[in-house]
Amino acid sequence: MTMSDDKQVLQERHDSCRVETSDTARYHLQLPEVVETVIHSCEDCVGYSHVDFEPIPSREVTVKILYMLRDLLFPGYFSREKVDPITLRYAVGRTTTTVFDLLAEQIALSVRHDCYRYGRECSDCAAFGHEAALALLEDIPRIRALMATDVRATFDGDPAAASPDEIIFGYPGIQATYVYRLAHRLFELGVPLLPRIMTEHVHGITGIDIHPGASIGEGFVVDHGTGVVVGETVSIGKNVRVYQGVTLGALSLPKGCGDRFRGGVKRHPTIEDEVIIYAGATILGGDVVIGARSVIGGNVWITESVPPDTTVLAEPPRLTYKAMADRP
Repeated sequence: MTMSDDKQVLQERHDSCRVETSDTARYHLQLPEVVETVIHSCEDCVGYSHVDFEPIPSREVTVKILYMLRDLLFPGYFSREKVDPITLRYAVGRTTTTVFDLLAEQIALSVRHDCYRYGRECSDCAAFGHEAALALLEDIPRIRALMATDVRATFDGDPAAASPDEIIFGYPGIQATYVYRLAHRLFELGVPLLPRIMTEHVHGITGIDIHPGASIGEGFVVDHGTGVVVGETVSIGKNVRVYQGVTLGALSLPKGCGDRFRGGVKRHPTIEDEVIIYAGATILGGDVVIGARSVIGGNVWITESVPPDTTVLAEPPRLTYKAMADRP
């Protein structure tokens, strides 16, 4: 290829780049109109937005708080720095102080958000934030004791678990349960938004959906866990074990009835002590009670109460076996 040919190729590349640059500029010139369209949709209430002067809590900070609280529930397991008997007091003190400040602020923002946005009475949000944050931190020893029963029950019922440490580090059921127990305490304290942010965060990670309003006793085990759903008004007793795909839900409501059942009206089942619910079972309805020590088999559909000490099984399917030669 001659020098003249090289110059021609180079010129063609330059010309091509100029065309691409011109095309990009032409598209960019259309963006201001697109921006105005989006802004207009925010102003005329098409869809949802939060473009206003009232404050709103931070999901990112809430998740950060959640993982710092985990360090208080399981000291030394997830900390970046080693925690030993000498550094324990410093590690717990530093984490507690940081969590208190961050959590109090986020609680205050949540309460203030509801006051401004929904016209509710002033509740002295700053003071409430400090009081609720302190109440949760004061309850950490009790929640730690509850989590110890959950870990022990998981270990006792799972021969595949090599140690409680393995369960704490790796089991999604324990992760979902500790987040639920923290969120549930905030829910009890009347904190808006944050409890649901917490449980939905861990739902996205584990596939386990436990509403912070549910009531769950000690020794709770979610085995495997993917697809488990526990509704807001579910009541679960002590030493209950549920497997993957279990739904403890509500019956479908008629259209427009959501507001009538909002606010904790009982619409999800009650599960009494020492019940086992196997994979894929669906239990629906606020009047349904699963009696103590009952066993609910896999893939059953229950909308009526079950007496204590009862085993519920679906009719086994009829299987058809064909030899290789009989296949089409």
